[in-house]
Amino acid sequence: MQVTETLNAGLKREFKVVIKAADLNKELDAKLVDIAAKAQIKGFRPGKVPVAHVRNMYGKSAMAEVIQAKVDEKSREVFAERKLKPAYAPDVNLPQDESEVNAVIEGKADLSFTVSSEIVPEFDVKDFSGLKLEKHVVSASDEAVETALKSLTENYKDFVAKDGAAGAGDRVTMDFVGSIDGKEFDGGKGEDIPLEIGSGQFIPGFEDQLTGAKAGEDKTVKVTFPANYGAAHLAGKDATFAVKVKSVDAPSEAKIDDDFAKKIGFEDLSKLRDMVKTSVEREHAQMTAMKLKRDVLDAMDKDYSFALPQKLVDAEFETIWNALSQEMQKAGKSFADENTTEEKARADYGKIAERRVRLGLVLGTIGEKEGVQISEQELQQALIARARQFPGQEKQVFDFYRKNSNALLELRGPIFEQKVVDLIVAKATLTDKAVTAEDLKKLVEEEDEA
Repeated sequence: MQVTETLNAGLKREFKVVIKAADLNKELDAKLVDIAAKAQIKGFRPGKVPVAHVRNMYGKSAMAEVIQAKVDEKSREVFAERKLKPAYAPDVNLPQDESEVNAVIEGKADLSFTVSSEIVPEFDVKDFSGLKLEKHVVSASDEAVETALKSLTENYKDFVAKDGAAGAGDRVTMDFVGSIDGKEFDGGKGEDIPLEIGSGQFIPGFEDQLTGAKAGEDKTVKVTFPANYGAAHLAGKDATFAVKVKSVDAPSEAKIDDDFAKKIGFEDLSKLRDMVKTSVEREHAQMTAMKLKRDVLDAMDKDYSFALPQKLVDAEFETIWNALSQEMQKAGKSFADENTTEEKARADYGKIAERRVRLGLVLGTIGEKEGVQISEQELQQALIARARQFPGQEKQVFDFYRKNSNALLELRGPIFEQKVVDLIVAKATLTDKAVTAEDLKKLVEEEDEA
């Protein structure tokens, strides 16, 4: 193999690789012998097929496989031998001229191709044992537990019949039939459907028109489906619903006692309170971890500055920008609504993309240096957690990840990152700082918006 460096500019590297025809033919001969020993071809006994016959039948396809294997192998070797780490899978450019390609496949010409990639920049990992961090800690106070209990009753509140008109918070039970241009449409019909006024469960404007309705009353509700409505055949359409109000019920305040605890599956109020306290503590711990991780990343971001592989930055920016565009489209917002312009937004999110790539390289290098590993058990737990996000489709999710190595890498990434952050925290000087849940939540939300 002959290798010539054809580009060395910043992080960009390109090499011209030449593999002699004699080397390819040697690999081809070995492959054909192996095929001949295993092939079952009519007219020949197993293992007795002449290599010349196999060459006539499979020569070109076998050479194509040899070439692909050699290109993959040598593309890796080019960087490894020079102790260069590609920032992504190297780009390979094979000959495009048909006569040249045919000559290579026929074993009459050397294979010449180029392989290029940006490399991972070299930088010294700084000592982070002197890093000073604050751990924002929230205690699960009795007040917080009582607030959570009261919030829980909202999900299990009772309703009692009401003689008057429906107002905010009341529940209306109804039958309805929806139509567009005078014709009923699929999915627009319902019977004994409960709807809490103010819950926002129905199409915008629907609940407002039921305010003041009474049991036994017929109402005509006119609404417009949102432009981004899930059913494309209804999106943006004006619709009319003929509504029969069957009952109006008012909410009754639930008492937080043993009976309430038993109603939702607990032995008594004490057991329910223990569960709620544990849940509150878990929520606080998650916010604490989020804040601590962000502080670690901020510290790493300040400590490192180096050139970045532009292809990685561009890919990260596209991911961010596509998610933003979808979110804005779904919300029906423009850049003007956010008091900015597309140009400024692109610049701002470009900086975020650079930060993410830089931190990814820093954490990756630290993790590699410190020998951070991800166990199969950790990966399996992550896969189970992902599958649970798709109830009823767990098997399909498992099959997808097991058959797609790139998808598995996406699961590994967050686990690896968190383990490196934990390692940094373990070696840093950590000081607890007591804060309220409200203050911690505000800090986390502010950083999410930054």
